Amino acid sequence: MSPQETPRKDPPNPPYSRHAMAYVLAGGRGSRLMELTDRRAKPAVYFGAKSRIIDFALSNALNSGIRRIAVATQYKAHSLIRHLQRGWNFFRPERNESFDILPASQRVSETMWYLGTADAVYQNIDIIESYGPQYMVILAGDHIYKMDYEKMLQQHVESGADVTVGCLEATLAEARDFGVMGVDAQDRILSFLEKPKNPPPMPGKPGSALCSMGIYVFETSFLIEQLRRDANDTNSAHDFGRDIIPYLVTNGKAVAHHFSGSCVVASEESHVYWRDVGTVDAYWAANIDLTDIVPDLDLYDRAWPIWTYGEITPPAKFVHDVDGRRGVAISSVVSGGCIISGAAVTRSLMFTGVRVHSYATIHEAVVLPNAQIGRNARVKKAIIDSGVIIPDGLVVGEDPVLDAKRFRVTEGGVTLITQPMLDKLAK
Repeated sequence: MSPQETPRKDPPNPPYSRHAMAYVLAGGRGSRLMELTDRRAKPAVYFGAKSRIIDFALSNALNSGIRRIAVATQYKAHSLIRHLQRGWNFFRPERNESFDILPASQRVSETMWYLGTADAVYQNIDIIESYGPQYMVILAGDHIYKMDYEKMLQQHVESGADVTVGCLEATLAEARDFGVMGVDAQDRILSFLEKPKNPPPMPGKPGSALCSMGIYVFETSFLIEQLRRDANDTNSAHDFGRDIIPYLVTNGKAVAHHFSGSCVVASEESHVYWRDVGTVDAYWAANIDLTDIVPDLDLYDRAWPIWTYGEITPPAKFVHDVDGRRGVAISSVVSGGCIISGAAVTRSLMFTGVRVHSYATIHEAVVLPNAQIGRNARVKKAIIDSGVIIPDGLVVGEDPVLDAKRFRVTEGGVTLITQPMLDKLAK
């Protein structure tokens, strides 16, 4: 039976999110984040002084009205699973809610982990079917954005699509890292190329391409049918972007959903915001942007909160008030449990439990939880991993040649510091 002939259920009454399951793919290695993913998967990397990257996709699902959520994990998943257990354990089965963590556990075959994004859903079909959702919203767990998935579900139902693909505009250079779509005037997808070297530009916009966000909406029964077909294809990589979507573009009805129509912004003047923080430079920049007076990403919007693990911490504290030894933070984001003791912090993010000791100066730094910065240290344009102890008097960000010998320095001039790097210096 071809996709066009597949029988469909009559759509339920809106909101459609109440009849949907969000399935978050959170097994990515995140190797471009270098040492930040030595101990954790990319979706578990800290972001925004309080959250983890995965919290954005999960919060979007929850705020959109979706009450059945599953997260597929694979690589270095312990810290991610621990975060999900602590921060996302409030779903109640008696309210028809569910939250499942689905590690790659060789449930289908004793020799198979998740082979690709589509296989990560295929191996858990029985769990999906046990809940009976009418729609599936497939999400990547490693992007920063705020989106109302209900609007995408509405378009999917109204258009009669086999699959609806979330998309955004990007430059041709950026588009090389994405699936690139060609669409007609009704947003039907006519072509889909996964990470092309020469992305085709949009009609009328020669410098831009229409790119997949890795967000897909299917009717559940149809998705399961396609996953089973794909699982039996020995030539398939069992991946949505490489296999499932191109097949449906050719053999079914694939429709593009423009992110600009469902992006959640604080005001009409706000810009559409989406970030792939998959490199150290992009990660640093997206965090530092939050120190702007009015950042493009509004973390203070109570109408669309970013849910996370609500760790119990004491308030942030600033101590000492004499010339040269004054605890201050300017144009910075400082989380609970931090103590800025006679030090100056500017345009930086201090995650939970950071200690900055007297006479230290910190500028444009992203300091992850429970790090300590010693006396007289000077740190500029850096990322300090969680639990790192910066020794007294260490200078970072002033001599790039020296920094590159001791730490990791990116093309953009960001210095990444981890405890193993510092331990090598002490030997």
